[in-house]
Amino acid sequence: MRDLASRFPLFLWAFALVALFAVVPNTVRAAENDGYTQEEILAKATGFFGETTEGLAKAIEHVFEDQGRPNGFVTGEEFSGAIGVGLRFGKGTLNRKAGASRQVHWQGPSVGFDLGGNASKVFVLVYHLGDSEQIYQRFPGVEGTFYFVAGVGVNYQKSGEIILAPIRTGVGLRAGANVGYLHYTKKRSWNPF
Repeated sequence: MRDLASRFPLFLWAFALVALFAVVPNTVRAAENDGYTQEEILAKATGFFGETTEGLAKAIEHVFEDQGRPNGFVTGEEFSGAIGVGLRFGKGTLNRKAGASRQVHWQGPSVGFDLGGNASKVFVLVYHLGDSEQIYQRFPGVEGTFYFVAGVGVNYQKSGEIILAPIRTGVGLRAGANVGYLHYTKKRSWNPF
Protein backbone atom coordinates (compact mmCIF):
# COMPACT_ATOMS: atom_id res chain seq x y z
CA MET A 1 0.00 0.00 0.00
CA ARG A 2 2.87 2.34 0.85
CA ASP A 3 4.45 1.63 -2.57
CA LEU A 4 1.19 2.63 -4.31
CA ALA A 5 0.98 5.85 -2.28
CA SER A 6 4.53 6.84 -3.23
CA ARG A 7 3.76 6.35 -6.94
CA PHE A 8 0.48 8.28 -6.86
CA PRO A 9 2.11 11.78 -7.28
CA LEU A 10 4.09 10.42 -10.23
CA PHE A 11 0.85 9.12 -11.75
CA LEU A 12 -0.79 12.57 -11.28
CA TRP A 13 2.12 14.32 -13.03
CA ALA A 14 1.98 11.90 -15.94
CA PHE A 15 -1.79 12.32 -16.24
CA ALA A 16 -1.45 16.14 -16.13
CA LEU A 17 1.18 16.12 -18.90
CA VAL A 18 -0.93 13.89 -21.14
CA ALA A 19 -3.98 16.07 -20.55
CA LEU A 20 -1.96 19.24 -21.20
CA PHE A 21 -0.60 18.03 -24.53
CA ALA A 22 -4.02 16.77 -25.56
CA VAL A 23 -5.70 20.13 -24.81
CA VAL A 24 -3.09 22.73 -25.85
CA PRO A 25 -3.13 22.02 -29.61
CA ASN A 26 -6.94 22.28 -29.65
CA THR A 27 -6.78 25.56 -27.74
CA VAL A 28 -4.21 26.98 -30.17
CA ARG A 29 -6.28 25.85 -33.17
CA ALA A 30 -9.40 27.40 -31.64
CA ALA A 31 -7.58 30.73 -31.14
CA GLU A 32 -6.28 30.68 -34.73
CA ASN A 33 -9.76 29.93 -36.11
CA ASP A 34 -11.45 32.54 -33.90
CA GLY A 35 -10.48 35.53 -36.06
CA TYR A 36 -11.10 36.55 -39.63
CA THR A 37 -8.37 36.02 -42.21
CA GLN A 38 -7.02 38.92 -44.23
CA GLU A 39 -8.73 37.54 -47.33
CA GLU A 40 -12.10 37.31 -45.53
CA ILE A 41 -11.82 40.90 -44.28
CA LEU A 42 -10.78 42.21 -47.71
CA ALA A 43 -13.80 40.45 -49.26
CA LYS A 44 -16.18 41.89 -46.59
CA ALA A 45 -14.69 45.39 -46.96
CA THR A 46 -14.88 45.21 -50.75
CA GLY A 47 -18.53 44.18 -50.54
CA PHE A 48 -19.22 47.04 -48.14
CA PHE A 49 -17.31 49.79 -49.97
CA GLY A 50 -18.38 48.49 -53.39
CA GLU A 51 -14.94 48.07 -54.91
CA THR A 52 -11.39 47.09 -54.05
CA THR A 53 -8.90 49.91 -54.26
CA GLU A 54 -5.18 49.69 -53.78
CA GLY A 55 -5.57 52.01 -50.78
CA LEU A 56 -8.14 49.75 -49.12
CA ALA A 57 -6.03 46.63 -49.65
CA LYS A 58 -2.92 48.36 -48.28
CA ALA A 59 -4.79 49.76 -45.27
CA ILE A 60 -6.12 46.29 -44.36
CA GLU A 61 -2.68 44.77 -44.88
CA HIS A 62 -1.18 47.44 -42.59
CA VAL A 63 -3.67 46.72 -39.79
CA PHE A 64 -3.14 42.95 -40.09
CA GLU A 65 0.64 43.48 -39.83
CA ASP A 66 0.12 45.60 -36.69
CA GLN A 67 -2.69 43.71 -34.94
CA GLY A 68 -3.20 40.27 -36.51
CA ARG A 69 -6.60 38.68 -37.04
CA PRO A 70 -9.69 40.56 -35.80
CA ASN A 71 -12.55 38.68 -34.15
CA GLY A 72 -15.19 41.13 -35.34
CA PHE A 73 -15.91 44.11 -37.57
CA VAL A 74 -18.36 46.99 -37.75
CA THR A 75 -19.81 48.32 -41.00
CA GLY A 76 -21.38 51.75 -40.87
CA GLU A 77 -21.42 55.39 -41.82
CA GLU A 78 -20.70 58.60 -39.98
CA PHE A 79 -20.50 62.35 -40.32
CA SER A 80 -18.25 64.78 -38.51
CA GLY A 81 -17.24 68.40 -38.43
CA ALA A 82 -14.83 70.63 -36.56
CA ILE A 83 -13.73 74.18 -36.01
CA GLY A 84 -11.06 73.50 -33.40
CA VAL A 85 -13.61 71.51 -31.41
CA GLY A 86 -15.18 68.68 -33.36
CA LEU A 87 -18.10 66.26 -33.16
CA ARG A 88 -18.56 62.86 -34.79
CA PHE A 89 -21.74 60.76 -35.03
CA GLY A 90 -22.22 57.36 -36.63
CA LYS A 91 -24.16 54.12 -36.74
CA GLY A 92 -23.43 50.62 -37.93
CA THR A 93 -23.61 46.88 -37.34
CA LEU A 94 -21.20 44.81 -35.27
CA ASN A 95 -20.52 41.44 -36.92
CA ARG A 96 -18.81 38.55 -35.12
CA LYS A 97 -17.37 35.40 -36.64
CA ALA A 98 -19.26 33.37 -34.06
CA GLY A 99 -22.41 35.14 -32.98
CA ALA A 100 -25.27 37.34 -34.01
CA SER A 101 -24.81 40.84 -35.39
CA ARG A 102 -26.01 43.83 -33.42
CA GLN A 103 -26.66 47.53 -33.94
CA VAL A 104 -24.11 50.01 -32.63
CA HIS A 105 -24.05 53.83 -32.58
CA TRP A 106 -21.16 56.11 -31.77
CA GLN A 107 -20.64 59.74 -30.98
CA GLY A 108 -17.85 61.77 -29.53
CA PRO A 109 -16.05 65.08 -29.19
CA SER A 110 -12.55 66.04 -30.26
CA VAL A 111 -10.28 69.00 -29.77
CA GLY A 112 -7.25 70.08 -31.75
CA PHE A 113 -6.05 71.92 -34.82
CA ASP A 114 -8.89 70.74 -36.99
CA LEU A 115 -11.17 72.42 -39.51
CA GLY A 116 -13.82 71.14 -41.92
CA GLY A 117 -16.44 68.44 -42.25
CA ASN A 118 -16.88 65.05 -43.88
CA ALA A 119 -19.22 62.10 -44.34
CA SER A 120 -17.64 58.65 -44.42
CA LYS A 121 -18.31 54.97 -44.83
CA VAL A 122 -16.58 53.19 -41.96
CA PHE A 123 -15.31 49.62 -41.68
CA VAL A 124 -13.99 48.98 -38.16
CA LEU A 125 -11.78 45.97 -37.40
CA VAL A 126 -12.40 44.78 -33.83
CA TYR A 127 -9.71 43.01 -31.77
CA HIS A 128 -9.86 41.09 -28.46
CA LEU A 129 -13.61 41.60 -28.00
CA GLY A 130 -14.86 38.91 -25.62
CA ASP A 131 -18.57 39.50 -25.06
CA SER A 132 -20.24 41.66 -27.71
CA GLU A 133 -21.56 43.91 -24.92
CA GLN A 134 -17.98 45.12 -24.34
CA ILE A 135 -18.19 47.27 -27.48
CA TYR A 136 -20.52 49.66 -25.62
CA GLN A 137 -18.00 51.96 -23.95
CA ARG A 138 -15.69 54.92 -24.64
CA PHE A 139 -12.62 54.40 -26.85
CA PRO A 140 -9.97 57.14 -26.85
CA GLY A 141 -8.13 57.80 -30.09
CA VAL A 142 -5.76 60.22 -31.75
CA GLU A 143 -7.04 61.17 -35.19
CA GLY A 144 -3.88 62.95 -36.31
CA THR A 145 -1.68 59.85 -36.08
CA PHE A 146 -3.29 57.59 -38.59
CA TYR A 147 -2.12 55.53 -41.51
CA PHE A 148 -3.36 57.17 -44.72
CA VAL A 149 -2.99 55.85 -48.28
CA ALA A 150 -4.92 56.65 -51.48
CA GLY A 151 -7.99 58.19 -49.84
CA VAL A 152 -8.33 55.54 -47.12
CA GLY A 153 -7.48 56.39 -43.51
CA VAL A 154 -6.98 54.16 -40.48
CA ASN A 155 -6.46 55.05 -36.83
CA TYR A 156 -6.55 53.00 -33.62
CA GLN A 157 -8.80 53.31 -30.60
CA LYS A 158 -8.11 51.30 -27.45
CA SER A 159 -9.87 50.58 -24.18
CA GLY A 160 -8.28 47.93 -21.98
CA GLU A 161 -7.40 44.99 -24.23
CA ILE A 162 -9.98 45.87 -26.90
CA ILE A 163 -8.61 47.60 -29.99
CA LEU A 164 -10.71 49.16 -32.74
CA ALA A 165 -9.22 50.06 -36.12
CA PRO A 166 -11.67 52.23 -38.10
CA ILE A 167 -11.00 52.34 -41.84
CA ARG A 168 -12.66 55.40 -43.36
CA THR A 169 -13.29 56.58 -46.88
CA GLY A 170 -15.59 59.45 -47.67
CA VAL A 171 -16.28 62.88 -49.04
CA GLY A 172 -15.69 66.30 -47.59
CA LEU A 173 -12.91 68.66 -46.71
CA ARG A 174 -11.24 68.32 -43.34
CA ALA A 175 -7.66 68.95 -42.32
CA GLY A 176 -5.71 68.91 -39.09
CA ALA A 177 -5.10 66.72 -36.08
CA ASN A 178 -7.23 66.17 -33.01
CA VAL A 179 -7.55 64.13 -29.85
CA GLY A 180 -10.86 62.77 -28.60
CA TYR A 181 -12.89 59.67 -27.98
CA LEU A 182 -15.85 57.83 -29.41
CA HIS A 183 -18.59 56.51 -27.16
CA TYR A 184 -20.18 53.36 -28.63
CA THR A 185 -23.79 52.89 -27.50
CA LYS A 186 -26.83 50.70 -28.15
CA LYS A 187 -29.08 53.65 -29.01
CA ARG A 188 -28.52 56.83 -30.98
CA SER A 189 -27.62 59.85 -28.90
CA TRP A 190 -26.99 63.42 -29.96
CA ASN A 191 -25.05 64.02 -26.74
CA PRO A 192 -21.37 63.53 -27.69
CA PHE A 193 -20.29 63.25 -24.06
